Amino acid sequence: MSGLAIRIISKFLDFVRSASWKITYSAYRDKYDLHKNFSFNGAYIQFYGEGKIQAGDGSYVGGLSTVQAVSECSVTIGAGCRISHNVRMYTQSADADADFSCANPREKQGNIIIGDYCWIGANVFISPGVTIGRNAVVGANSVVTRNIPPDEIWGGVPAKLIRQKNIASDAVL
Repeated sequence: MSGLAIRIISKFLDFVRSASWKITYSAYRDKYDLHKNFSFNGAYIQFYGEGKIQAGDGSYVGGLSTVQAVSECSVTIGAGCRISHNVRMYTQSADADADFSCANPREKQGNIIIGDYCWIGANVFISPGVTIGRNAVVGANSVVTRNIPPDEIWGGVPAKLIRQKNIASDAVL
């Protein structure tokens, strides 16, 4: 096969893949409460579950991210949030203290709330029942297992307070 034929086939396959994700994201908009200005930035983003997923004005989620909302649970993403690629949010997960030798080991469930104007770095895992306060930052490669107050920067495994934000310098005089 010639180089030209390979390039044409490659461009066609890219077009089909892009169209497929646009159809998938449209279905998510029909099923969940996503603001018209919410963006899917990349491919392979998965929203699933019978719970509620809400996302605010001007927020986005990056490629390869997954958001799960099981029945009777919700994921709420505020306005102006920056959620990077490969971020995982689950409203249901195995309970680490459960006896996995049992037929139905205990699981934990809980809503996830991300306040307005948060920045979630790449490769972050957010556990069930976590609230991330307004204007908070979660550093890349973190595992969030507890609530994060507003205006703080957290990171690590498990995520811990790095420092409070110095937002006074952002004020317009």
